[in-house]
Amino acid sequence: MTMTAVTEEIKTEKAAANGPSGKTLWLLAPGVLWMLLFLVLPLAMMLYVSFWTQTTFKIEPTLTLKSWITFFTSDTYLGALWTTVRIWLIVLAATVVVGYPAALFVGLFVKNKTLQTVLLVLCVIPFWTSFLIRVLAWRPMLGKEGAINMILMKIGIISQPIEVLLFSELSVIIGMTQIYCVFMVGPIAFMLGRIDPSIIEAAKDLGAGFWRIFRTIILPLSMPGVVVGAIFVSVMVLGEFATSAALSGRKVNLLGNIIVTQVGSLKWAFAAVAGVVLTILMGAVVAALLRVVDLRKEL
Repeated sequence: MTMTAVTEEIKTEKAAANGPSGKTLWLLAPGVLWMLLFLVLPLAMMLYVSFWTQTTFKIEPTLTLKSWITFFTSDTYLGALWTTVRIWLIVLAATVVVGYPAALFVGLFVKNKTLQTVLLVLCVIPFWTSFLIRVLAWRPMLGKEGAINMILMKIGIISQPIEVLLFSELSVIIGMTQIYCVFMVGPIAFMLGRIDPSIIEAAKDLGAGFWRIFRTIILPLSMPGVVVGAIFVSVMVLGEFATSAALSGRKVNLLGNIIVTQVGSLKWAFAAVAGVVLTILMGAVVAALLRVVDLRKEL
């Protein structure tokens, strides 16, 4: 290596150690500006509006804590918050239980890459239709005279239709699990596909059974995929309002439904309070999930 090459390498290392160069900062500028204008500024404005004075027919830019006090002293709002958290936890657990075996089959047991791609595309096919159609398609399945009740009655498992399948919290959980399960399957299948088969073969040669291999090798190496899928599912479920409105007959109120209702009633301060609470909840959930594994090292 010549002296010139060594000098250039030293300069490069010093530049990297001193932080991003001017050119790098200019490349970051459009993205940073976009985030400031369309994420940080709207969130700051929403927080500011949450302290405005809300009257019956109008809102005034006079700062007050009345809307916040109303939110945290109202059984309706606190009930919606608790319902949102409860349904999120159940749907998150359900998507892991349903999605992990499917991802395990696609990412580990299917060796043909083309077949893996085909199976993952099949998981995505429902997204080729409208979100509303996918939600409403559950109504003829879960209704009193729906397909599930008809099949169960035909084979003699039940004698009367199960009414709780539709227009209930259960129907919302079923719908959300089906809709968002693919966001759990994809990341897990990707991480499972990265596992070196020789590691599993070595464990088998040493006498390890499937469950021990799964517990000590497969599950730890797939955890980054589980965390990424959990982040996707959590953010979308916590912000939901359409599925609960369509499948519960507006009997199940989530924070998203509260926000939609308050905006429709022109109660911007109340809607802003609910939005800020929902944003804080999402941020706390994502931060907690990111502490499970260091995605910067694993991905």
